[in-house]
Amino acid sequence: MAVKLYNPFLDFKFDKKSCFLTGSPLVSSDEQIQVFPVWMMRSFDLEDKPFKMLDENIVTYKSLQLPCSIEAATALGKVEEQVEAAMAQGFDGVTALSQEVLFQWVAKILYGVVFNEIQAGVRQAVLTGEDINFSQALVQKFRNLHAMLQSVILPMEFEHKNPFTVLILPVENPEETFNYRDEINTLVFSLRMKDFALIATLQDNGTHAIYHEDILSKVEGKRLHPIQFEEICARYFYSAYLFNRLPEYTFMETPQKVYVDPMPLNDWTLKPIFDNWQAKTYGQVLENFWKPWGYTLFEIIKDPENPMTFILDEEGNFREENQLPLAGNIV
Repeated sequence: MAVKLYNPFLDFKFDKKSCFLTGSPLVSSDEQIQVFPVWMMRSFDLEDKPFKMLDENIVTYKSLQLPCSIEAATALGKVEEQVEAAMAQGFDGVTALSQEVLFQWVAKILYGVVFNEIQAGVRQAVLTGEDINFSQALVQKFRNLHAMLQSVILPMEFEHKNPFTVLILPVENPEETFNYRDEINTLVFSLRMKDFALIATLQDNGTHAIYHEDILSKVEGKRLHPIQFEEICARYFYSAYLFNRLPEYTFMETPQKVYVDPMPLNDWTLKPIFDNWQAKTYGQVLENFWKPWGYTLFEIIKDPENPMTFILDEEGNFREENQLPLAGNIV
């Protein structure tokens, strides 16, 4: 008998009566887990902090929960324990984790946010008496994400290449730093804390790392100032927006395991995988990421062909921290 994947998108099952990961019925509505790790919320006093939903409603971090069976909660708990222990050690601990474990940890948070967004959309549809309007492209992305997250409870092998990449960089963060971002439409996630930061691209088959290889080669082995990491982060979030493919995967269910095979991203149109980079649009993204330092779009794109950068100097070499002409010390 083949290992079977659960697909909640077949009948749009996002209630509290069944496990979000396995679909198995739950005995009680109390069988829930937190979307954001309890240890993280307590470490950074996040539980009652505001979290903005796509419909502009404000909830709290601790209110974001997932209906979850004991089996799935136990498996996810093991991943959580590994990541908590690694993050307590900082950069060295996190880099020692496998890409798959990091993916599972990130995917549970990101899919957890998606699950709560869908629940909010269903409630709104019921109130208005209208059908829920959901992009089929997003459904495909979320279905794939959910299927891959089941690697926590099912034997699964990612063939040829991982659909995801988690970039980990050393960053000179001030103590108590916690900076989280996600973009569920493009499945990109970032986190900056302790002495590291990470950026996860969850369905790009590694193309963002190739797209940004020039800048990544410049920072390799370097400890970054927070403003330098936020610049890399802005590049990733913008390029995720420019990524013009809808990745497809075949999931082959066998008696031993599920095999996940990414389909080629090149198609018959021969269009580039990324749309054209627009300096002004990138500048707007960067302005948002650089808010703590107060740089405006006007300053960032004063030279429209060469937007401001704190990573490279005029000769194209990496700027060490003592070479950074920063306005203010807020980080």
